[in-house]
Amino acid sequence: MLIKIYPENPNPREIDKVIDVLRDGGLVIYPTDTVYAIGCDALNVRAVEKICQMKGINPQKSNLSIICYDLSNLSEYAKVSNTAFKLMKKNLPGPFTFILPTSSELPKIYKNRKEVGIRVPDNNIIRTLVKELGNPILTMSVHDDDDVIEYSTDPELIHEKYENTVDIIIDGGYGGFEASTVVDCTTGEFEIVRQGKGELIY
Repeated sequence: MLIKIYPENPNPREIDKVIDVLRDGGLVIYPTDTVYAIGCDALNVRAVEKICQMKGINPQKSNLSIICYDLSNLSEYAKVSNTAFKLMKKNLPGPFTFILPTSSELPKIYKNRKEVGIRVPDNNIIRTLVKELGNPILTMSVHDDDDVIEYSTDPELIHEKYENTVDIIIDGGYGGFEASTVVDCTTGEFEIVRQGKGELIY
């Protein structure tokens, strides 16, 4: 199902439809401040397994990333030092993924990696979904390296490709085609492991 949601003013009725799908363990494609992404309720292990299977990812060997509404509940999902927190506060919401050690609240599927990526995108649609769901959303970009660029930017083309594999696709306008900048905060030294969209402010 393809539904149109406007970032400036997300329609509560449409948001509720998506929340029902997420609560039910469904998969959703949505816009972020970088590329379109696919996600599910991050605390629903079966849904997380479903996405990993679909994307051909082994959760034991890959870093998983979650989207939070803001940094207020961060310590439930990740261990964050004061310096890392200050860095995140300066740069979020924004096009960054911060890699942090996992905390005990996350389901076991994340713990084997001992690290989790944290995103707070500057996009009203996905942040509203996270807020209304009350849980973070597991996120993986839709963009596949061997794909034509349109697949990651045009919601109608994304819908054509994924309508049989996910439950809902949100048309939030054209997406970007540059992924987030990934910053490793697992040690005292912060390291940019992938430069994408956005310049990190220290």
